[in-house]
Amino acid sequence: MNSRAVPASDLAQGGVSWKAVALPVEHGGWGLLGEPILMGLALAPTRAGFGIAFAAVAAFLARHPVKLVLADRRRGARYPRTAVGERFVLGYGLLACLGLLAAADAPPVAWVALALGVPFGLAQLVYDVKLQGRALAPELLGALALGSVAAAIMIAGGFSAGVALAAWTLLALKAVSSVLYVRARLRLDRGLRPALAPPLASHGLAVLVAGLLVALGRAPWLSVFAFVVLSARAAFGLSRRRRVVRPRVVGFQELGFGLAFTCLLILGYALGW
Repeated sequence: MNSRAVPASDLAQGGVSWKAVALPVEHGGWGLLGEPILMGLALAPTRAGFGIAFAAVAAFLARHPVKLVLADRRRGARYPRTAVGERFVLGYGLLACLGLLAAADAPPVAWVALALGVPFGLAQLVYDVKLQGRALAPELLGALALGSVAAAIMIAGGFSAGVALAAWTLLALKAVSSVLYVRARLRLDRGLRPALAPPLASHGLAVLVAGLLVALGRAPWLSVFAFVVLSARAAFGLSRRRRVVRPRVVGFQELGFGLAFTCLLILGYALGW
């Protein structure tokens, strides 16, 4: 999450790039958004599900201009980008409303699942406005919020609330452990000495929780295997045997692992494995 402050003198000079206002500057968030959407629509492709996914993408895009507009207002100033940001906030908001309208026939429980993720997203936005979006807490909050999309889509497609919430739990565990791993990996590759216990312990906890959900009949066995794979990736990636690479390479690697993890969950739920 890039929340670095921009000098007011630069903001006041005009020449605003619409891309800088309309599109999020971080790339990892796309993976955290795409995984629950892919999982939900692959398992439960309904009109309501597509509407929820469309609204989620619009809300994800709206976060960046909302952050900029609120940060400017917090400064008590109005810059050229402020007006541009307000237009994009309105546009994305309308798109999100259209998506929710398309999902109007979703069962009430699906809306409850979606609403449960809202407080996490709002809490992340508070950090963004304070220019603290790169701290650990907001990154974890954002990861927790996005998993509710998969739960809502699955419920709209006929899955029970228990199974859908278990899927959210799995996605949340994956997102949190991945965030902790990437932060530690990037610091290691810069020659720093981050604490390795939190990312490694989070992966171990994810394996245990997945096993518990399997025992309760809420998750497939492949979810345990998927977390074992991620645990092996974390153990090697944080070891001395790893190869130091650029941050962008780490990001692409995580996109690949995230896609593989999601596909394993989809196969597990679809085939009962």
